[in-house]
Amino acid sequence: MGPEEILRIAAKGDGVTASGRYAWGAAPGDTLLADGTLEWGPHHAQPACRHFGRCGGCQLQQLDEGSLRDFVEKRVTNASASQELGAQRVAPPHVSPPGSRRRASLRAESTGGRVVIGYREAGSHRLVELAECPVLVPEFVALLPDLRKLLIQIGQAAAAGGKKGKKPSGPGKMAADVELTLADQGIDLGIKGLTAEGLAITERMLDFARDHGLARLTLDQGYGPETVWEPEPVTITLSGVPVSLPPGAFLQATVDGEAALVGAAREWLEGCATVADLFAGLGTFAFGLAGPGTKVLAVEAARDAHLACKAAAARSLRPVHALHRDLFRNPLLSDELNRFAAVVLDPPRAGAREQVERLADSTVGRIVYVSCNPSSWARDAARLIEAGWVLQELRPVGQFRWSTHVELVSLFVRRA
Repeated sequence: MGPEEILRIAAKGDGVTASGRYAWGAAPGDTLLADGTLEWGPHHAQPACRHFGRCGGCQLQQLDEGSLRDFVEKRVTNASASQELGAQRVAPPHVSPPGSRRRASLRAESTGGRVVIGYREAGSHRLVELAECPVLVPEFVALLPDLRKLLIQIGQAAAAGGKKGKKPSGPGKMAADVELTLADQGIDLGIKGLTAEGLAITERMLDFARDHGLARLTLDQGYGPETVWEPEPVTITLSGVPVSLPPGAFLQATVDGEAALVGAAREWLEGCATVADLFAGLGTFAFGLAGPGTKVLAVEAARDAHLACKAAAARSLRPVHALHRDLFRNPLLSDELNRFAAVVLDPPRAGAREQVERLADSTVGRIVYVSCNPSSWARDAARLIEAGWVLQELRPVGQFRWSTHVELVSLFVRRA
C-alpha cells in the first residue's frame, strides 16, 4: 500500500486516511507511509510536553491550533449529525489555553524505592512521573517535587509501623490518589489511600501545608476526607459569589471554560423570570443567572454541594432556592417543570434520560443543555427534537486542551 494523506482525526485521537487506515500521533495533512511512519504536513505541531506519547493525559498535542479547534467542533457536530438534530447554528469552538486547568486527579505510587506522581501511561497501569505539564496551572506543577518528598515520609512512617528506631530506607509500598483544586485561597490538596499515624507525621503534614501556603489539606484514610489543615474556610467564587468548596466537589475544569458555558446560558435565557437549574452542583449556573428579574431553583443530589449552594445563596441574597433531590431516581415531573420559563440541564456523562422524558412533556419554553459527553447528549437531544423542540444553537467547548474529552452547551426552543 502506497503513501496516503491523513484526512481527519477520529474520536479517540487517531489520524484516518481515505482507505480507513489509522495512525496515532498524526495531524490532518500528514502522510502515512507504507511502513506505518508519518511524514509531517503543514498542520503537524511540535508537542508542547516531553511526556507526550507516553502520558495518557493528552492525545492531541501534535495538532496545530486550527486543527485542534476543528477537532473540538467536529466531535460535537458529528454527534449532532448522527441523530439528525438539525442544529440551526454552530458557534466557533472555545478552546482553553495552556496552563489553565484548575483541577487535576493524579496517582502516586512507590516503585523501585521511589515515589512517582503522575498520570497513567496510555493503555497501561504504569505511571509517568510528571516533570512538567503544560495543561495544568503552574501552581500544581511547582508543588509536585515537595509533595513527592512528603509522600515518601508518610510512606516511611507507615512502613515503620510506628516502631521507634526503625528507619526504612525506602518509602515502603505506597499508592494514593492525589486531588488538586485551585480555590480562592490557593491550592486545595486531597490525598486518598494513605495511612498517616503519629504526631511526627501529622506535624510534617502541617509544616508542608503551612510552608506551601495551601488553602486546605485533607487526608482520606478510607473513611472519607478528614481536614488536616484549613486556616480559613475554602471557597470558590462563582459569578461573583463565594461558595464553600467541599473536598472533592465538582468544578468546571478551567475558569475560561466556565465563563464560556455560563455566558452562553446567560445570553440565551435573558429575560426568563423563572429558571430551574438541574444537576446544579455548587451553583455554577444558578449564580450566573440569578439576579434582578430572574429567580432560580437549583436542584442537586450531592448533599455537601447542595448545602454549600444553599448557604451561599443566603449570604449573597441572590434569588436562588436550593433543593436537595436525586434527579435520576426522582426527576422533576412535567407539572413541576411547567412552573418555569426555562431549564438549565448539566448532567453527568451518562446524560439525563429520565429527566429529559419529563421535559419533553412539559411546557417549558427554553432548555439549555450542557454536556461533557456528546454521545449521551445527542441521544437525549433526539428525544427533545421528537417532542417538538428545535436545536437553535450549539457551542463546542474544549476545556481539556489536547484531550479527546469535549464539552458543549446547547439551546433548545419550542417549535413555533
